[in-house]
Amino acid sequence: MSTLPADDSKRNELTRRGCLHPHPERVTDALFAGDPFFDRRDAVQVKYEMLRSVREQRCSVTRAAAQSGFSRPTFYETQAAFERAGLPGLLPAKKGPRRAHKLSKTVMSFIDEQLAGDASLDMSALAERIRERFALSVHPRSIGRALARRKKKPL
Repeated sequence: MSTLPADDSKRNELTRRGCLHPHPERVTDALFAGDPFFDRRDAVQVKYEMLRSVREQRCSVTRAAAQSGFSRPTFYETQAAFERAGLPGLLPAKKGPRRAHKLSKTVMSFIDEQLAGDASLDMSALAERIRERFALSVHPRSIGRALARRKKKPL
């Protein structure tokens, strides 16, 4: 087993990019035992080697997944992602919405109208009015953030 510092820059970068293997201690594949090139903490590298061992070395899916510290369903998800997009398919996808998709210009205009009519409205009251008017569930904090963003960066 290669030993790498627990708090080094590579580990920090893997964590930042969402590529840190959740259980590197479960990786038992011999490739990751002594060669520092193979880093059991790098989930992308471990997943690639898991796929390669099944395809090139005719290892069983069950064995390859276990040696990589992943489950069989993860193997099949990884295989599908690789077939769909190649190596970039092994990178983790961003989680959550990409933008403030619920608070459209129409909804923000409605918020402005409501606040113009009653500046003392709190975010919970605005969220309730948005739900009634647009049948849209918006968290009060999301409204507050959108208003703050707009103050910082006016249109």
